Order: sequence, then C-alpha cells, then structure tokens
Amino acid sequence: MQPADPSLVQAAAIRGVATSYETAGHRRVDIDPDVVRDVMALLEPDALPPVPRTWGWMLQLYGVRSAASWGVGDFADLAAFTRWAASTGAGAVLVNPLHAVAPVDPMPASPYSPSSRRFVNPLYLRVEDLPEYAAAPAELKARVDALRPGPGAPADLVDYNSVWRAKRAALELLFIPDLADVEPALRDFATYTALAEAHGVDWRQWPEELRRPGAAAYEAADATRVAFHVWLQRHCAQQLAAANAAAAGMSVGIVHDLAVGIDPGGADAWTLQDVIAQGARVGAPPDAFNQQGQDWGLATWRPDRLAATGYTAYRDLLRGILAHAGGLRVDHVAGLWRLWWIPPGRGAAGGAYVHYDAAAMLGVLVEEARRAGAVVVGEDLGTVEPVVTRTLQERNILGSAVLWFTRDDDGAFVPPEQWPANAMASVSTHDLPTAAGFLTGEHVRARDAAGLLTRPVAEEQEAADADRAALLKLLPQDEDPIVAMHRLLARSPCRILLASPYDVLGEVRQPNLPGTSEQYPNWRIPLPLPLEKLTEDPRMLAIAEIFNSAG
Repeated sequence: MQPADPSLVQAAAIRGVATSYETAGHRRVDIDPDVVRDVMALLEPDALPPVPRTWGWMLQLYGVRSAASWGVGDFADLAAFTRWAASTGAGAVLVNPLHAVAPVDPMPASPYSPSSRRFVNPLYLRVEDLPEYAAAPAELKARVDALRPGPGAPADLVDYNSVWRAKRAALELLFIPDLADVEPALRDFATYTALAEAHGVDWRQWPEELRRPGAAAYEAADATRVAFHVWLQRHCAQQLAAANAAAAGMSVGIVHDLAVGIDPGGADAWTLQDVIAQGARVGAPPDAFNQQGQDWGLATWRPDRLAATGYTAYRDLLRGILAHAGGLRVDHVAGLWRLWWIPPGRGAAGGAYVHYDAAAMLGVLVEEARRAGAVVVGEDLGTVEPVVTRTLQERNILGSAVLWFTRDDDGAFVPPEQWPANAMASVSTHDLPTAAGFLTGEHVRARDAAGLLTRPVAEEQEAADADRAALLKLLPQDEDPIVAMHRLLARSPCRILLASPYDVLGEVRQPNLPGTSEQYPNWRIPLPLPLEKLTEDPRMLAIAEIFNSAG
C-alpha cells in the first residue's frame, strides 16, 4: 500500500479516520485505499461525471416472462433481456424496484410498497439456476420440476400468489441450512421474515417483546426459517450479480429503481424504527393526473433521527443496491428535499410537506454513486420545486423528461429539441398512460371506472382528445404514431433515451393506476409477448434502429 498524500490524510482525519500524517522527518500514516477513495470523493466537486449519451429499455420485470420462468419474469429473464439489449446497441436497462416484499401468502404485488429496500424479492429467483438444483439427485429434481406451472399457465394477469406458492415449495425442497457469518442486517431481515410467518406481516401487531430486534426476537424466531431466508437472500445476490454481468460492455448497464418509502409494518420499519417516522404516511398532493391526491401508505425517514445517526442507514441502503447496478433511479427524487406527510385520520389532501436536509441527502447519494461508478436519475415529475431540477442539473443527476409532461406554461407540447440534455427521456412511465392507451383514451376510461375523476367523464375525454390532437401535430402523418413518438424522443438532446415494451408492443393498459388498489390490476399486467418473441419482434427492432441512429 502506498503512503497517502498528507492532504488526504488530513482530510481523512476530519472524518475521524486517521489522526496524523507525515511531514519532513515525521512518521507517515498509511491509509486504506477505500479511505483514500472516500476522501477523494469529498475533495472533488460534489457532482457526478457527465452521463454518456445512450439509449435503452425500461422493464417491469414481473411482466417479462419466458418459457423457462414460472409465470413471473425472473433474474435469468433480466439477464437474457439485457444480453439481447446490449447486442442491439442499447446502453441501459431500467428495471422496476426489486425490493423485498413480505414473502408470505398472499404476496403483495406493488414493488413500490416494499417490506425492505435493503433486500431483494426472492420471487425473482430462477429455481433451476441454483447450485443446489444442479447438484440435486434425479428424484429431488423431479419433485421440484413437478411444482413448476405447466404450459398454458401464463394468463392475462400475473398471479403472484400461485407463483410464490410453487417457488417457495421448490426452494424449501432445495434448501440447505447455513448460518455461518451472517451479517447483522441480513440476520435482522431474516428474523423479521421468520417472525412474520408466525405472527403476521405487521410487526406493530406482534407481542410486545418482539416489536424490536434483540434477544427476545432472535430467540423466538424459528432458527430454520431464519436460515431459509438468509439462504434466499444470498442466492438473490448471486443471481443479481449474474444479471449485472450480462450488462458488461454497456455504457450504463442495469439501472435499479429506489422506491420512495417502505411498508410501515415491514422489515425495514422493524429493524430501522429508530430512524423511521412512526404513524405518518407519505403521498402526494392533488395534481392534474391525480385530482384527489395520493396516499401511498408508506413510512419514510424521520429527518432529525437520520441526521443524528450520520445518515448511516441511508448510506447502507444506497451502497447495497449499487453493489449490483450500473445506475439508480430515485423515485420521487423531490423527497430528498421534502415529502408530503399525511397524519393519521386524514386524506391525501389533508397532508403537509416535511423538509429534509437536501444537501446531506444529495451528498451521500453522490458519494455512493461515485464510489460505485453509477449513473443516478431523479424522477422529478409532478409537483416539484425549481430548486430540485436546478440542483439535479448542477450535480449531473439526470432528471426525467416524459413526453406527456413536456409542455410549456400554456400546456402546449414542447418540441424535443428544447428538452433538457441532462435527463432521461421516455414516452411514458409506469404510472402514466401507455402510448396506445393515450391514443385510444384508455386512461380516461380506466380512471372513470376506478372513480378517480373529479369532473364529468365527457369533460375529461374532451381534454384527452385535445391532448392527443396536439401531440399528433408534432408527429409525421405518414408514420405509425407510436414509432413516431420514439423518433420524437431521438430528436431530443437527452442523455438517455428509454423505450418501454408496453409502449412499443401496443399494450393499452398502464402498469399502475395511482390512487387505486382493488379497482385496477396494478403491477399484474404482463407484456403481450413472451421474452422469446419479444426480442424478435420487428417493432422492438425498429425502435432500436431509430435510437441507434440518434447517435
């Protein structure tokens, strides 16, 4: 190890890492290379390197189903899609949050309401890729194979519960206990999950002595179930690493999505309750697309406790995700500045903004992304203060440019040449109408059926018709409008251009309809083609050609 530069050691000393350094004739203190990298990050400008111009795909992994998966897209499907995307010239694949939901029956569908953002949903494991499956005797393999959904199982909607029951049974057959060297965070997550199987998923309803990690909880949890959930997470990490390796050669790689909050009764809220705000739920105030506001039912950081603990939990969260990612999309990035907290007994419109130390939140984010060599994208749509977009630009964190929202003060669509360069551009998002849905008015019908409209449906449809007419004026009249929308994106200076297979393949249903639960099949809509046909579809290849030609 080379001796550290005195200025670096001095900077490290400020952080409490070292207390002396060499001058002429004095003893030199060597510093670990990881410390030098951290210190250099502090000494460099608080911004990320410029993002290379590239393009890619945005996926809802559960909907990318192959012949080999069990009815839900899995990590092997992610790797296969990523290899195909790289072969067509793509530089990025944005995937929905892969956070762990409570792995119980029924399994929650929303990836944005996780039990833990620090760990991964084992639903996405490819059973046949486990080394235990490869080493299993023929009789055991046959028992595992018999659990796999048969041909014809793919349906109009993803059935999480049936898939999880089948996979869990298969995984339990293959499970080999090993609790050696379990890091504390994983031990606590696995302990929560084992207790949740016995007492229900909401730790706030457990016996008093189990409502906090500690000796009583560790003793009460079934040791075999704890070991099982440790085993699952270790395999999730291995298969995620394999998917990430499939992105080798891409300019960005796989971009993971960070949900804005957590289930208040879930694993992170149990293990990190000293830094989580108890009782309050986060959401969004009323806006044009969600006229009643949104109550996401999520818990989030308590800003004073986060600061008092040196942002350790937040840093650990980022570092864990970025270990297997080329980038990170921060959902509702304005939440680093302020979040809409809803008090108990109030609706979404009765909330208020609670502010965070944005400089500290962004500083940790930039430092961890630089450490990982990762790109960061902030979802800065909706009700966002100008300081948010301005600061993202200053720090080379990409903003979001979505076709439906790129409008001037009069509501007219802005030509793509005027879109911001430091942004990730797409036609839509998981929370907005698909391209075909926008063209056909499906988003009006869906919101009307769900009871989300605050004005007569005829008025809403009239406004939607006007929006469609205004957009079509920007597009060539002699080209398929969905193809033309993507050609429009290619004319923008945005750093990353993204296409969604939902848009390209003409799916009219949007993945999620905010403000609904049982009224709409959120997060259960699969892609209309299996992975094998998806990667051969001429519409997908045409979009790749358009984006490649954009340079």
